[in-house]
Amino acid sequence: MLDVLGAEIGKGLRVQLAHPIGHVVSLLIGATMYLGLQFVLGRGELRQDLLPQTLVAIGGYWFLQYAGLVMVSDLIEEKRAGTFAQAQMTTAPVWLPMLGRLITASVFGLAVAAVAALVPMLVAGISIPLRSAALVPALLLGVNVLAFTFLLASLALVSPMIGALQSLFTSLVLLLNGSFLPLALYPDWLALLARFLPTTLGIEATTQALFEGRTLADIWTGGTLPWLIAHTLALTVVSGLLFVRNHSRALQESS
Repeated sequence: MLDVLGAEIGKGLRVQLAHPIGHVVSLLIGATMYLGLQFVLGRGELRQDLLPQTLVAIGGYWFLQYAGLVMVSDLIEEKRAGTFAQAQMTTAPVWLPMLGRLITASVFGLAVAAVAALVPMLVAGISIPLRSAALVPALLLGVNVLAFTFLLASLALVSPMIGALQSLFTSLVLLLNGSFLPLALYPDWLALLARFLPTTLGIEATTQALFEGRTLADIWTGGTLPWLIAHTLALTVVSGLLFVRNHSRALQESS
């Protein structure tokens, strides 16, 4: 099993490292887009009271967008080339190659998100405090993103419209997860709707710990942390069940 997992991760890393220009362009576009949006929203200035929180939010979006792009595009390419069924001819569990893809996607998603966030921090002088209370919400945010990425990959197994669906979902995340304005500035009904999307609750809990000085107990009693855990568990279960169903359908179509 470990050999299969290692081979899948190694293959994914080699494929991504073979095209460095795409990663550089993604970094430049992401950092420029964020600073440009904040300049427009700040009416000609970069507002230091909004930049730290929105940078955390758009970092979550970058992680989701890029991890999903890597994983979904890899699956689509294998289906088009007709090699998807051959890749499943192993005694290892059917979810193991997908786990390898997910690890590859998470590595590149985190790398792009970290470097893309570093650029605005240096250009605009953004400072983000480090607090231990933010560690658990940040980890849950990562799991939440990967669960949704796995959901997108499960849809990619059978849906010819996955590109449009992925673009729609990630665009909604960008608009509503706090990447433009902190969630506290949203109307109540819009903030409630935004919390059903991936990353939003994780970003809200993380920023509460980082910028409001709240402890884990505070975030728990405030309700954000329980809802984040429930949201992440629900995404994980739904993506797992959908993968089992769509994997069988994809193999039947390939054969």
